[in-house]
Formats: sequence, structure tokens, C-alpha cells
Amino acid sequence: MAIERQETKQRMSRIVKHNGTIYLCGQVCADATKGIKEQTQTMLDKVDELLIQSGSSREHMLSATVYLKTMDDFAEMNAVWDAWVPEGHAPARACVEAAMARDVLLVEISVIAAEK
Repeated sequence: MAIERQETKQRMSRIVKHNGTIYLCGQVCADATKGIKEQTQTMLDKVDELLIQSGSSREHMLSATVYLKTMDDFAEMNAVWDAWVPEGHAPARACVEAAMARDVLLVEISVIAAEK
């Protein structure tokens, strides 16, 4: 089966599809001057857009890896996450503390989903 890459640049593709599985590149917030709740919400809004663009949805997420600049933000990030994930459709998930590509970023996510 062919590999489909969307919005490919030298370093990465925003979406890669293979054999009914969708891989999204890491997503960050729309405005890094905001706090963890706002950064998390706008990051998840981007995930929604990419899932729809790729023929999937939140209900079809298989796995998510969340990277936090500090675990001090774990509870506030989870408050936004819990409201965003449809009940009964939580993906396998990991959450780790990590150095961010830019110091102002508080959270990043990588998502794998199934096609609808």
C-alpha cells in the first residue's frame, strides 16, 4: 500500500497516511504568549483540523503523546484534554516532561488515528 504525505517540507510532513492509519506531526499552540489552558486548547483545535483534513476525527484517535514543559501543568492540561476527548473514545496516551523547541511553548502533542 502506498504512503501518502500531505504538506511535506524538507524536515517533515504534517500528515502521513498509510494502510488506514494517520500520523500527525507534533502540534503546538496558536499563541505561545498564553497560559497552559489556552495553549492546550488551541493545540487541540489544530489537531481537530488536521484529523478532519485527513479523513478522521477525535473518535478515531488511536494514540497520543503529550509533551509538557513542566509537569506542574499536568492538571490544567488534563482539564482541557478531558473536556476535548469524546467520552468512551480516549486513545492510548502517554504524557512526559520534555524540553520544548521554543522556550515559550508549554505543551506539544503527537497523534496517531485511524481513517473513518
